Amino acid sequence: MGGGYEYARFKWWTHVDLDEAEKEFSSFKIRRRKWKTSEYEVNLYKDEQDELTVLADTLTAILTPFHALLNQSTSAPFTSKDMELREKVLKLYPRTRPTPFPWEFSNEPKFEKKQ
Repeated sequence: MGGGYEYARFKWWTHVDLDEAEKEFSSFKIRRRKWKTSEYEVNLYKDEQDELTVLADTLTAILTPFHALLNQSTSAPFTSKDMELREKVLKLYPRTRPTPFPWEFSNEPKFEKKQ
């Protein structure tokens, strides 16, 4: 494996409640980021810009209401904690593409598991 691991997952019709997700991932280290918005901002998702960063051993997940990004900046075998994080994110964000239309797939890169 080369320079790490990066994989995106998506929700389409409903959003993830980040307060509930924070409880679901409470066994991990979590950082919450609230983005400041302005009353003049033109953005359909203005009130949906918050994110959670969930950290396992070598794997990080950045969660927003509509998508998740799994990232490992340095290539290393996934630990059992990394695998637990990966499985929870894949369950919470079941889609591999950003829209219901049949294009722009996100393929999961290969990874190794620690023995």
